[in-house]
Amino acid sequence: MTVREEESAVASAEGKAAFDRVLLKLSGEALMGDKEFGLELPRIEAIAEEIVECQTTGVEIAIVVGAGNIYRGMAAAAEGMDRATADYAGMLATLLNALALQDVLERLGAHTRILSAIGVAEVAEPYIRRRGIRHLEKGRIVIFAAGTGNPFFTTDTAAALRALEIGADAILMAKHGVDGVYDADPRVEPTAELLPELTHLQAIERGLEVMDVTALSLCMENGLPIHVFGLVAGNIKRVLSGEKVGTIIRTPDKED
Repeated sequence: MTVREEESAVASAEGKAAFDRVLLKLSGEALMGDKEFGLELPRIEAIAEEIVECQTTGVEIAIVVGAGNIYRGMAAAAEGMDRATADYAGMLATLLNALALQDVLERLGAHTRILSAIGVAEVAEPYIRRRGIRHLEKGRIVIFAAGTGNPFFTTDTAAALRALEIGADAILMAKHGVDGVYDADPRVEPTAELLPELTHLQAIERGLEVMDVTALSLCMENGLPIHVFGLVAGNIKRVLSGEKVGTIIRTPDKED
């Protein structure tokens, strides 16, 4: 057992988080429940309740949310749209999701701040790295909206970038409809096997659809682990307690 695993086991036994600060990446699809697109309030409430419960263990939580639930409904309108324009529309869609999540979190008693990479002063603070870190230190949940603020970058890349900027211990990728990383698409290949652990380079070389290559490369170069798991009740808390859930993507240190 490694030193990190021993620390995780002790933390789990004491009911404390195994991490000091994490970035939780939520897909937009996770917020739409059984709908074809849009938002489903009971689903958002269930996710928010677990996030608030996890925060009571002392872990600092930042969140990046995607926009697939809204952009899916825009697909027809976006057909043939200029790529940069479409990406800016997607950034605004992430802001809508961030506002919905913030509203539910605050109704549950959590102090929350949205930091947006594009200017929307009436509803969110501008993204400033030190401000985000300070909010986390004060016990606030921070939601990073509008991706990186630049077209041609995904919210996966935004999650990797923000996690590195705030000094997060890990990225928690809560997936909708899958419970980890498989060696093939389980929806197409019934015999596909779950991969409990792999390196960033293996994920890139094998073309596994975990996150885009830019995001994986950022994490690999900076030694940032990624925990990929299904977004079902209790899984976020299990991962934060140090339990092995889904797939862990990490590049071992030379000392290991």
